[in-house]
Amino acid sequence: MPIAVAHSALPEARTAVVAALDWARTHQTSLVVLHVEETGTVGTPGLPASESEVRAVEQEVQTVIDEQPGEAPDWRVVSTTSARDVASALLQLIAAHDVDLVVVGSRRRTEIGKFFMGRTVQRLVLDSPVPVLVVKNS
Repeated sequence: MPIAVAHSALPEARTAVVAALDWARTHQTSLVVLHVEETGTVGTPGLPASESEVRAVEQEVQTVIDEQPGEAPDWRVVSTTSARDVASALLQLIAAHDVDLVVVGSRRRTEIGKFFMGRTVQRLVLDSPVPVLVVKNS
């Protein structure tokens, strides 16, 4: 079964993509890139992300792949929209795509930052039906 990586525009997400590519190569499996387009407080959650968003994600992932040595695993982007609940959207994508592992990126935070931020990663770790590999951005 494939592994998944949670994608965003943050630097720690790029680190997660690199780690997920390494894992997929080592374990000879495919990669599912999970992307959630945030619509803010408006919009209908659960719809596919816009084509331009998906193409931008595909280009970002391809850039990371091109920078890595070795043959790229099979990969694809799956997307959805969310109105402020990215963790729930990611959990739904995980369940829908039958993956063995989810890779997410994280970064060092201050004590206050730990209280106010990082809730998406924390929720994935606590609620994911599959193991979650958290990689720290260096």
